[in-house]
Amino acid sequence: MSNIIKILGIHGSLRKNSYNKIVLETARDLLPKNVEMEIFELDKIPIFNQDLENTPSEVVTTFKKKIRDADAILIATPEYNYSVPGVLKNAIDWASRPYPDNSWDGKPVAIMSASEGLLGGARAQYHLRQIFVYLNMYPINKPEVIIQNAKEKIYKGKLEDAHSIEKIKELLNALVDWTMKLQH
Repeated sequence: MSNIIKILGIHGSLRKNSYNKIVLETARDLLPKNVEMEIFELDKIPIFNQDLENTPSEVVTTFKKKIRDADAILIATPEYNYSVPGVLKNAIDWASRPYPDNSWDGKPVAIMSASEGLLGGARAQYHLRQIFVYLNMYPINKPEVIIQNAKEKIYKGKLEDAHSIEKIKELLNALVDWTMKLQH
């Protein structure tokens, strides 16, 4: 076991100035000591096709390896139509297939969401938690990082809201503690 905790960060939006990408980059800047985070971009992952699951593209193979090599996962996601964005669900599907080659199996995971709406992506988080049950992942329950009215809290590509930043720090510490417990 390494002294460094490796987190794989994933954001569920392809938008250039995505609030969730900014929130994930903020988290990377707030990592506790002995923690590293790599952010994986989902823009090159093809649409899932079960006919191809036994011969995935190189980007899918790389993605699955990065998941396996990570000690924990951190997802920042918007909410689309009361649920998980298609790009994120697509990536989750690829990394869990073919059955039983589930790259997510046994991984500790934390979720953050940022949205212009009043619920801040809460429904997407709840749907992710349902998906995690099937994938046999171990989510952090508290604290919840749900950033409402994100447009007002992000200025020039930076999260400026002190409360949100504090919650992200708490979530990162909880994820590291949970990861260490699961490793022992």
